[in-house]
Amino acid sequence: MEIIEQQIIGKDPKGKSEDLIVTTDDFIAVIDGSTSKTKRRVRWWLSNGRCAAKTVAKYIRRMPAKTTSAEFCKGVTAAIASKYGRRHRELYAKHPEERLTASCIVYSRLRREIWMIGDCQCLIGENYFDNPKPSEAIMAEKRAKEARRLIDKGLETTESLLEHDIAREAILPQLIEEMKNQNVTYSVIDGFPIPRQKVRVIPLDFSKWTIVLASDGYPFLHPSLEESERALAEQRKRDPLNIDTFKATKAFKKDFNSFDDRAYIRFKV
Repeated sequence: MEIIEQQIIGKDPKGKSEDLIVTTDDFIAVIDGSTSKTKRRVRWWLSNGRCAAKTVAKYIRRMPAKTTSAEFCKGVTAAIASKYGRRHRELYAKHPEERLTASCIVYSRLRREIWMIGDCQCLIGENYFDNPKPSEAIMAEKRAKEARRLIDKGLETTESLLEHDIAREAILPQLIEEMKNQNVTYSVIDGFPIPRQKVRVIPLDFSKWTIVLASDGYPFLHPSLEESERALAEQRKRDPLNIDTFKATKAFKKDFNSFDDRAYIRFKV
């Protein structure tokens, strides 16, 4: 495995990224810790997203080379579950919005496979693959419609929504409700069993490949970091609310680096 380029940038210049990259002799991974939608923290000194990402990263760094995707899912689930403690497990079972949650994409050198758990994306040569949440596009469209309604009626402007995204607030209860489908209709790493049929496994032949793994912080994934960054900058300039050329459940905040943390790694195998 030959790494060509990589980058992690947090959305908040004053905070730490909840996206991480792991590289070992046997695995390359991008991890996207999910930003909390509530105030409760499993570890008071860490955001839940960063705690989840760091726990997954630590597990991957210690994985044996022969680990299968099924073994990874079982092991990383146990690693997250260990953070909850027996006393609080019932709480997290009932309230998925309180859990440590992460998406992850992993390349296994020995297995020549890519494993996709949760919302992540990759390029294998020129072929694009993703693994989106079933409801993500629906929620993004609802937010876009609400934002356009507010602007069309003169109740808000693009600038005011960038300061205070009440269109996102309108869909937030639905976003939290949808989290009840974690590891039911879609897969995530959250300390509860991951349904194997919701994990996307992409086998590679023994040809030479150039691969890009990335978090969903890149709305348009390209074969180089420079192109992907340029597309992100163009999106911010063209559609800062993310309601037109790219629809998302949140906008670019004025003083932030982007609408989401982002991680990108390109390598050859």
